[in-house]
Amino acid sequence: MEILETERLILRQFRDSDLDAYAEMTSDPEVMHYLGSGPMNRAEAWRNMATILGHWTLRGFGIWAVEERDGGALIGRVGCWRPEGWPGLEIGWMLRRASWGRGFATEAAKASLDFAFDRLGERHAISMIHGDNQPSVRVARRLGMRLEGRTEVFDIPVAVYGIRRGGRIASPAPR
Repeated sequence: MEILETERLILRQFRDSDLDAYAEMTSDPEVMHYLGSGPMNRAEAWRNMATILGHWTLRGFGIWAVEERDGGALIGRVGCWRPEGWPGLEIGWMLRRASWGRGFATEAAKASLDFAFDRLGERHAISMIHGDNQPSVRVARRLGMRLEGRTEVFDIPVAVYGIRRGGRIASPAPR
C-alpha cells in the first residue's frame, strides 16, 4: 500500500492499533449522520476497517487512515473507493469531529484525487454526498467537482459530484 504525505497529514494503511480511535470516531452520531447505516459499535468498526483493507487487496487502491503529522493522532479516513456495482471511482472522506473545520478533509482528498488521476490513470472521479451534508459539498467544490446528477446508494439518495482529469485545481504532489 502506498503512503501519501501532505503538509500536515500522513495517509497510510490502517493498523490494528487504530481500532480504539476508529471505533470512537465511527460511534459518533454526528460523524456518521450522513454515512451509511449510522453509528457503529466496536465490532462493526473493526469489520469496516477489514473491508477497507480488503478493498486494497482486491482493487490495488483504497481508503487510507489519516494521521495528523503533529502528534500522530488518527483523525479520519480518506481515499479512493470503488466497490462492486459503484458508478465510478469515488473520492471519499470522513474525519473525527474534533478535526472538522481545519481544512484536513480538503487536503487529504486532494492527495487522493491526485493519486487517482496521476497514479491510477483515472480520467474521472466522483464523490457521492447526501444532499444535506453541506460541509462535504463544500469540500467537493474546493476539489473542483461539480454536481453531475443524483442516485441512490443503499436506498439513500445522494448527489453525485464529479471531476474529469485536467479539471481539478492544482495541488502539490504527495511527498
